[in-house]
Amino acid sequence: MKTNPSNGYRNGTMYSSYTAASFARKYLLADSFRVNFLGAVTWAFEFEDQPWFEGFRDLATNGVDKPVLNVFRMFGMMKGKRVLVIGNQMYDLKTMVDSSVRRSYHDVGGLAAKDKKSATVMVWNYHDDDVSSPEIPVGITIEGLPAKKVTITHYRIDAGHSNSYEAWKKMGSPQNPTVEQIAALEAAGQLKMIGKPEKQKTSNGRLLLNFYLPGQGVSLLKMDW
Repeated sequence: MKTNPSNGYRNGTMYSSYTAASFARKYLLADSFRVNFLGAVTWAFEFEDQPWFEGFRDLATNGVDKPVLNVFRMFGMMKGKRVLVIGNQMYDLKTMVDSSVRRSYHDVGGLAAKDKKSATVMVWNYHDDDVSSPEIPVGITIEGLPAKKVTITHYRIDAGHSNSYEAWKKMGSPQNPTVEQIAALEAAGQLKMIGKPEKQKTSNGRLLLNFYLPGQGVSLLKMDW
C-alpha cells in the first residue's frame, strides 16, 4: 500500500464481496462450457514478515484472518447439490465476463445448495467502484424445503462483522499491536453470526426471508431441519 494505495481493497470488504461474486460465476462458466468444475485457485499467497494490512493478495496478515477468508469459510459450509438461483438485480454471466460490474446498480446475486438435512444461500452486494453505499432490502424466497420448520443461522461479512481490518483501523492501525490487541484482531477475523439462530415455519415447502445488506456485504443463510 505504500507504493500502490489502491491495493488497500484487498484488506477489506471489497475483496470479500468480489470473491463471492466472481467465484459464483465460475460455476456458471462451467455450466456454459459443460465442464465438470472440480475446484478453483484463489490466487492468494503468503508473505512473511510484512507490515500489518499492507494490501497484499493474501487471506491473512501476520496470522490474523482477513474478511476474504471468511467468504471461503462460507463456501465451505455449503454442502450438497447446487440449486437454481434467480435474482432481479443479479448481473447475467455475459455482462460479468464482458464488462464486470460497472453499471449504475450493484450486483446483488446468490449461490445456493441443498443437502439432505440442510440448505444454504449466499448473497452478496458488489460493485467495482470501491465507494460506500447504503444498505438495500433483500427478499429471498426458498422453495422445495422438505420440512415444516427450519432453524436459520445468518452469517455476515461487512464493516461490523467478520472484519479484522475495520477492527485494526479502530485501534489506530498499530504496526506493533499488543498481545491483547492481537487477540482482539484474531477474534474479529472469525466468521460472525447476525443475532442468534432462530426457528421459522415453512409454508408448503416455501420460506420467505427479508433482511438488509450493505454495499460490499456478504450473507450466508443456513437452514437446518
